[in-house]
Amino acid sequence: MSVRLRIVAAIKQIADEQKVKLPALTDDLTLHETGFDSLAFAILVARLEDDLGVDPFTLSEEVTFPNTIGDFIMAYENVPA
Repeated sequence: MSVRLRIVAAIKQIADEQKVKLPALTDDLTLHETGFDSLAFAILVARLEDDLGVDPFTLSEEVTFPNTIGDFIMAYENVPA
């Protein structure tokens, strides 16, 4: 399964657990518009670190936090091997 599909699946699972009604997960959807609160995002990043073995937001001192779903996914897809 691709990184994108794993991230989308994790978002949908957490939304279900947190009782968040998700809009369509398009690349230009802002993270704020997902309806996730800070706890839901913390859970998402922790689960993705367990699943993918990386947290791109702690790898560099020059972190740019994503604004959209597309930016969030690209952060994981562009982690150096």
